[in-house]
Amino acid sequence: MTTPQFSTTPVAWDDALLLDLKPMDDDHQEIVALLAEVVRADDDYLMPRWSALIAGMQRHFDEEDRWMQDTGFAADNCHSSQHKIILQILREGEARGHNGQHDVVRQMAYELGVWLPHHVEAMDSSLVIHLRSVGFDPVTRTVPNGYQATTESIHGCGGSTCGDTATATAGEVTPA
Repeated sequence: MTTPQFSTTPVAWDDALLLDLKPMDDDHQEIVALLAEVVRADDDYLMPRWSALIAGMQRHFDEEDRWMQDTGFAADNCHSSQHKIILQILREGEARGHNGQHDVVRQMAYELGVWLPHHVEAMDSSLVIHLRSVGFDPVTRTVPNGYQATTESIHGCGGSTCGDTATATAGEVTPA
């Protein structure tokens, strides 16, 4: 059985993905555009586009992780853990793609397009609510005078009920 080739992604930019936090919305729009480039790429350009997508996602995830750290999320919260797992899977796909398994990369791109809106809706929207609740400015990485992160770090997803890290991430995006 061969892996089906996908010519479209299940996610396209739509205002429904907006969370009204400009830096995050801009990143999400860029990721959707990079994913579309991967999906449309012929084999000669697939891997450079895939690498660009991974780099864009790494940058975005690093920024979100810094925001979480700045506002008291624990380093091991499920949102950050999901970022690490997704990047690991995408890099495994990158290695397989460089070994000529372009069908794996194309399948992963499709699955990423399924995963992304769910991540934005569940994890990122909860992060935005949290950032607003503490008055955090993601551009300057500052909070109003007097704000102190709680002495106890926030575990879980900061408002989303995702259970433990293993349950929250199992089956989200899997290599073919």
